Amino acid sequence: MTQDDAELIAGRYELVERIGQGGMGRVWRGTDRHLFGREIAVKEILFPPGLEDDERAVLLRRFTAEARAAVILNHPSIITVHDVVEHNGSPVIVMEFVRGRSLAAEIRELGPLPVRRVAEIGATMLGALAEAHGAGIVHRDIKPDNVLLTKDRVVLTDFGIAHLADAGTRLSHSGTVIGTPHYMPPEQLEGKRPTAANDLWALGATLYHAVEGRTPFDAEGLHALAIAIFAQPHRPPVLAGPLAPVLEALLTKDPAGRATVAQAEELLAAVLRGGDPAAPAGPAPDPAPPVPVPVPVPVPVPHTPTALDSAPDRVPDRADRRVPPPSQEAFEAESADAPAEESGPAVPVPAPPTTPPAVPAHLPQGRPVPDNPYATPPAAERPQPTDRTPADPTPADGMPAEAPETRRYEELTADRPVRRPVGRRATVLAGALATLAAGGVLAWTVETTGHGSGGNSADGRTSGVGATTTVVIGVDAPLTGGLASFGAGIRNATDLAVKTANRRKSVPGVTFEVKALDDQAQPQVGRQNADTFVADRRVVGVVGPLNSGVAQSMLPGFAAAGLVDVSPANTNPVLTLGSDWQKGAKARQYRVYYRTTTTDALQGPFAARYLVEVAKKTKFFVIDDGKTYGAGLADGFTGEVAALGGTVVGTQHVAPGDHDHAALAAAVRASGAEAVYYGGEYPDAAPLSRQLKEGGATVPLVGGDGIFDTEYTRLNDRAEGDLATSVGAPTTELSGGNAFLTDYGAAGYAEEAGQYGAYAYDAAWALIEAVKAAVSANGGTLPSDTRAAVASAMAGVSFDGMTGPVSFDTYGDTKNRQLTVYTVQGGTWRSVRTDRY
Repeated sequence: MTQDDAELIAGRYELVERIGQGGMGRVWRGTDRHLFGREIAVKEILFPPGLEDDERAVLLRRFTAEARAAVILNHPSIITVHDVVEHNGSPVIVMEFVRGRSLAAEIRELGPLPVRRVAEIGATMLGALAEAHGAGIVHRDIKPDNVLLTKDRVVLTDFGIAHLADAGTRLSHSGTVIGTPHYMPPEQLEGKRPTAANDLWALGATLYHAVEGRTPFDAEGLHALAIAIFAQPHRPPVLAGPLAPVLEALLTKDPAGRATVAQAEELLAAVLRGGDPAAPAGPAPDPAPPVPVPVPVPVPVPHTPTALDSAPDRVPDRADRRVPPPSQEAFEAESADAPAEESGPAVPVPAPPTTPPAVPAHLPQGRPVPDNPYATPPAAERPQPTDRTPADPTPADGMPAEAPETRRYEELTADRPVRRPVGRRATVLAGALATLAAGGVLAWTVETTGHGSGGNSADGRTSGVGATTTVVIGVDAPLTGGLASFGAGIRNATDLAVKTANRRKSVPGVTFEVKALDDQAQPQVGRQNADTFVADRRVVGVVGPLNSGVAQSMLPGFAAAGLVDVSPANTNPVLTLGSDWQKGAKARQYRVYYRTTTTDALQGPFAARYLVEVAKKTKFFVIDDGKTYGAGLADGFTGEVAALGGTVVGTQHVAPGDHDHAALAAAVRASGAEAVYYGGEYPDAAPLSRQLKEGGATVPLVGGDGIFDTEYTRLNDRAEGDLATSVGAPTTELSGGNAFLTDYGAAGYAEEAGQYGAYAYDAAWALIEAVKAAVSANGGTLPSDTRAAVASAMAGVSFDGMTGPVSFDTYGDTKNRQLTVYTVQGGTWRSVRTDRY
């Protein structure tokens, strides 16, 4: 289906705009012509390519049957399914349209949520699950992305792949695993028939993520994640407080001992009353981290080109520095399915316990069978660390310190062969891993940490900075997914700077290396990457990340470790100036944080200066969407217009998603405004611009980089002449941009440098200059406290870079504040003027 289809779905459902797409579905906002244009959401299920006709027919019957089963559900916290139809050989689910954003977006925007808020969300979801389970329906894919939050509702979505538990048919292929691994219980990973207990585990993992800001289990690759879920306890919660016993009860590995809906409701009710749920009986969980298990190196996920890759004008930092538009968050389709990993060599796992763990007192008593593969080993029976702990980074033998987790594993397995344990747990785990490796016609969404492209010395050891002249510059960026093209440019530009410094011997006696980690544009993954960089003592600084929301999750860890971070792309003013910067109360947040690009704080004033001084306009109508980003742009624009002698002839706030602007067009036309300034993003700006012009207000609409997107021109056939500002400048217009592109091309990188390549090169060179200053101040050698010395030297870094003169102010922001004005010409954004502010 495309938005331009003239035909109606089932003769009544008209598509208005696509609001989401993932590996298993597209979601559209539409209207129901038979019910007076009622707004609806239309989800088209996407089948994997290459299916035989009989396979497609089976899947079509399966999805249609299971989606229709959800129609019988009637609960305020369950998405209402209006209809299930077939269109062009694919099932289409017609649902209520909910204006809100997902719990996943809430976590990305706010970080860990308050305990009481999470308890309220959990209690509401339990009511929804009670309704679904009572009808014999298991959701099977509960996760933060499938929970919508509105002003007064918590709505569980995406029953389109739910399983009708009591159905006689076996449409679900045996061994096919549906769900998202981070939120899947052991029995679901094994491919067993789903039960209500599956949803309770997934709810526990979702609530854990909401209150802790990260998932309960994490590992590099599907195999390692499966091993962790099967054989290791979840990470002890540190922020959950009275919610901790609830999470323990829901994340019990044995489904027979897991809390039921009624028991979980009782526990959450105690939290909401202000009391403490009953503490589990038996020995306390062992706080020591589990012994790491070596796993096969996952097969790299190839990057699939998307619309983002062919849109160099897109500014990805928008996605997490302010609340996403409700229409885009209303129904998030599943993210792109990752290909299954290939089977690796034999994977050792911890031996099963000889005695099953005690069942918490507040749950039904009854011991699991001795060979239960899901029972968590008691603390006394888990492998214990040796005397050399991660807190002792330098062994007495004087060898360079190894990564703590790797060292502990090697010591525990020294002088003995590594064998696969034999028994029920190993058999079940092997079967589950085989299921993961084999995949199936329905793959899952994978959210795992990416792998570095370097970071080990030639002999395979991780060296301490004080013991070697090799130092590492880290790179954090999205290297997979829709923003991978930007991330690859940042990584490659950093690599080019490092190779240039090594070739020139810019720092005598020092060789630089690059260690790149994939943050997938996800804050929780970025935080894990920050921990990895901090743990590697050779890393003296980090370039990245791309997104401001990811930076917010990483900076506390960097600050605590004194590790410098220089971003080539973050534009949120809060990162350097603090949350009260708009009130004039600027305060530096992190002494280790710098950036080579300027911030959103200047976009509004820069646009005002261009319109008044260059375009010679004096009267403006100012509109914003009321969000932090949009209102901030509008305020900055309004203040600068007044300072320049211009006049704001009218102001208006418009609600996101409100696309009826006939009255507003009349007001703008009557005001005599020569331009309209809009603080907001392209999904709402495009229809606003079109309707203003259709209503007779034929003046340009001007906005920030929230509208600077190819989608703006696609959605708006009246965009010609509209203007947008964006931080930075096109590479070819930078002082050293053409030289950078020449060097980049000569280096032979497969990916383009992208919008942020030159800024990443200068970010890496700033770190190189800081290392050079630290070495010079220490008599020509690296100081023992290299990180502290580099952090101290960064404030004085100054050089002529690819983007122009590079230096930083007292807040860590670049002094080279470049911005660019773009206009729509011939349906395409083209740069008009680049200037410094």
